[in-house]
Amino acid sequence: MYGQIATVAFVGIEAKPVEVQVRISGGQHVFAIVGLPDKAVAESRERVRNALHAVGLGLPFKHITVNLAPADLPKEGSHFDLPVALALMVAMGAVSPDAIEGFAAIGELALDASIRPVPGALPAAIGANAMGKGLICPGACGPEAAWADEDMTILAAPHLLSLVNHFAGLQTLARPKPNVEEDAAPLPDLRDVKGQESAKRVLEVAAAGGHNLLMIGAPGSGKSMLAARLPSILPPLTPEEMLEVSMVHSLAGELLGGRIATRRPFRAPHHSASMAALVGGGSKPRPGEVSLAHLGVLFLDELPEFLPNVLDALRQPLEIGETVIARANHRIAYPSRIQLVAAMNPCKCGNGSPGQACRRGQRCAADYMGRISGPLLDRIDLQIEVPAVSAADLVLPPPAEGSAEVRQRVCAARERQLARYSALRARGVRTNAECSGALLEEVAMPDAAGLDLLRQASERLGLSARGFHRTLRVARTLADLDAADKVARVHVAEALSYRGETLRRQLAA
Repeated sequence: MYGQIATVAFVGIEAKPVEVQVRISGGQHVFAIVGLPDKAVAESRERVRNALHAVGLGLPFKHITVNLAPADLPKEGSHFDLPVALALMVAMGAVSPDAIEGFAAIGELALDASIRPVPGALPAAIGANAMGKGLICPGACGPEAAWADEDMTILAAPHLLSLVNHFAGLQTLARPKPNVEEDAAPLPDLRDVKGQESAKRVLEVAAAGGHNLLMIGAPGSGKSMLAARLPSILPPLTPEEMLEVSMVHSLAGELLGGRIATRRPFRAPHHSASMAALVGGGSKPRPGEVSLAHLGVLFLDELPEFLPNVLDALRQPLEIGETVIARANHRIAYPSRIQLVAAMNPCKCGNGSPGQACRRGQRCAADYMGRISGPLLDRIDLQIEVPAVSAADLVLPPPAEGSAEVRQRVCAARERQLARYSALRARGVRTNAECSGALLEEVAMPDAAGLDLLRQASERLGLSARGFHRTLRVARTLADLDAADKVARVHVAEALSYRGETLRRQLAA
């Protein structure tokens, strides 16, 4: 007696095809699962046994072998319960093999035969669709899986018995409807920020080009307040970007109610976060904060308080937009195209607060800044000082311009960038921050005056090749905000002022 059904194993955000094969043969009573299962998969024996008993099916007193093919691909997670149960029911003759032939299945079984939700329903549905199959999934995961393809057959069953009755023609499981994330509370508005006009300008530039930003200022100067308002001026996610973001969040089990993400992520981990928490990994690799912030903002407050090796692990994701986790037997890659926003005090003591002075002088500032490696700072396009807010600023009325007005300019600049790179057929490039060095020479090379200024500044400031290209990217964004076709000297000058070279030399003096 033999039965089989398709399912998937997750390698990063990719769903690899897996075939669940079950054979019942004579011999000693054994229920064996082979094919590199982890502990959760091996324990599915007891969950499947009790779930089948709950619907009135007892396992035969024979040798039962479950093979998860391909055998050399590690299998992790409880979502193999449902495909094992369905293949076993086919082998027992309780379900027709023709009924499940065109489906892949995922789902965890409870002891009462209810089908519990599992992470990864969206990438599993996309993987099943790529195999030309429909998907059988838990009822709670149906709205999430329905986003894969509107023409795809999806059976979202709350209970194993309802699935059996559907195959027997006794009831019909309706196709679930895609669920959209409900509009949450309104985002914090830039109109709440009094003063800090130069910092607001830099925040607009960062949003327009997708640039990384570091803010250095005294405690209470409004660095965290400004960072929290960056999502309010970012453009909305496109449908394609919604799927990208939701696939990562689905794997992490963070799509509540199967609602697809509509807002750009904003992740703000505590400075005590470990490397596995920030970049991903662990004994059972899963996405870290840098991947959960894909196509959104990763905010690191009190930047020097993070462990130096944890911060340096961000260098690869910032450079290539991908986090690669290598293990002895497999390699996992998670998308990590983020906008890094960081904030820090000038020194450990909070030097620069009104009425306060650092106890150790410039040495304290130099030591504190020294906790951040030069290569990481070189990957941060915009580095600015945020001065303390005076009482005169706080008593002023709210600014006339808020997030809505700034967002219009940001969206217009982003549209220019998207149109430019689409015309050049630069695949995967959406913003100036993602533009490669070779492409920069075509789209961001300044005029003669700007080029001369950039050459002089590179020699005096000692810009690296990366710093040179990142300055060009910022200058191109400034030109886009001005709706200019050519990068001019004024754009290069403003971009150079945001490199933070002068500020770092003051702190290290």
